Amino acid sequence: QVQLVESGGGLVQAGGSLRLSCAASASIFSIDTMGWYRQAPGKQRELVASITRDGSRAYADSVKGRFTISRDSAKNTVALQMNSLKPEDTAVYYCRATRVGVSGYYWGQGTQVTVSS
Repeated sequence: QVQLVESGGGLVQAGGSLRLSCAASASIFSIDTMGWYRQAPGKQRELVASITRDGSRAYADSVKGRFTISRDSAKNTVALQMNSLKPEDTAVYYCRATRVGVSGYYWGQGTQVTVSS
């Protein structure tokens, strides 16, 4: 079992920055891909950014050039640096992780990000 604990959400004005963090409670050798997803009211949950064990990154087109995902595999943590925030970035952000050799996903409880115009 993997528990994911997120932190760093909040309220920020458009153009501002926030940094989200997620810590996974599991063996450092068992976590595979880690990522951030978000869900706005009335919308489906969508991928924001992900990073694999070897450091390969993927971003949603809507956040490229503004968000940066990073990972500390020794500590089983993943962070999302969000710059130039827009009101449309407002959503609940969820951390997700997969385990090596295990199907399925693990989700954090979510953290609210609100960007005011």
